[in-house]
Amino acid sequence: MKASNYNKFNLPSLGSAIAIIIGFTLLSSCQVGRFIWYNFADVNDHKIFNSRPLQASDKPFTFFYAAKERGPKTIQNGAKEQGFDSYLEENKTLAFLIIKNDSIMYERYFDKYQANNAVPSFSMAKSVTSILIGCAIADGLIKSVEEPITQYIPELSANGFDKVSIKHVLQMTSGLNFNESYVNPLGHAASFYYGLNLRKSIKKLSLKRAPGQSFEYVSGNTQLLGLILERALKGKTVTQYLQEKLWTPLGMEYAASWSLDSEQSGLEKTFCCLNARARDYAKIGRLYLNKGNWNGQQIVPEKWVQESTKIDTTAGSAFYYQYQWWLPSTDGDFMAHGILGQYIYVNPKNKVIIVRLGKTEGKTDWEDVFSALANSY
Repeated sequence: MKASNYNKFNLPSLGSAIAIIIGFTLLSSCQVGRFIWYNFADVNDHKIFNSRPLQASDKPFTFFYAAKERGPKTIQNGAKEQGFDSYLEENKTLAFLIIKNDSIMYERYFDKYQANNAVPSFSMAKSVTSILIGCAIADGLIKSVEEPITQYIPELSANGFDKVSIKHVLQMTSGLNFNESYVNPLGHAASFYYGLNLRKSIKKLSLKRAPGQSFEYVSGNTQLLGLILERALKGKTVTQYLQEKLWTPLGMEYAASWSLDSEQSGLEKTFCCLNARARDYAKIGRLYLNKGNWNGQQIVPEKWVQESTKIDTTAGSAFYYQYQWWLPSTDGDFMAHGILGQYIYVNPKNKVIIVRLGKTEGKTDWEDVFSALANSY
């Protein structure tokens, strides 16, 4: 075949073929390649990672719909008043729910998303991991938050972790040396997110300061909790425990999943990557709104819920963060928050739950929006 006719069948050039082969090799075997290929965190990431499934409940719990929608019509956006629906859409929202007294007051979906579309939780999974730690303590699988993490991860003793307690990692006061940047393909966050072996990455972790001195939000803490939980479960996976403790008892309407580092390693990415729907995320908020009680059954100890959402500034803890939950004000409200603007906001005083799932964070202060909405009911 003449060289000039080589591509008449749309075959790739030799250079292109080599590039494709190299690309797929990098993609499958190297976190840097995966980072370059997929670039930054995206709402479709649940499609690219291995995962374990969560089954929908046989007896789904459904929120009521208010007889008459009581959602906001407009919002003050700077100097102008804007329609609330258009405001949400403009700020790259995919789903927005307002629930009061178990009734859906307002529910909207955008960008072709519907109620049955899964959206990654990103760091909202940190709050779910905290719930499971509380359940494991109640079940006697973990003794207390005062235990050193080396009781469950002994390989970290060689790295100086003997004085780091479960409470330290819950409060983000462990002193962990961890680069949280997602734009550095060689940083810890990218390594944990795109890497294929979290167990190996965890073993390399080190400390940059003594525990209990100061708060620093880093995802490595929550992944340590995930490994602690897995080892405490002694053969049961973290996803199986989530199914048992939350997904089935809370009557989740939809199947979901928890992303893994890889099929071979099989460790849930507990710092992120629970993949579910807006109404089911709202049920996690309802559980904590009711202090761990679900229709008369105490799913999570009330004391754990209180400890997880109280303001505490002792031993380096930040007043705005406790046990993997954010505390946006001093009014008793709390929230789970993930990158790209995923939120489960709970306002106990007004008995309001708000879920916002987004394609990006948008250009707004969601904490102020949530607080204003909750106080309007």
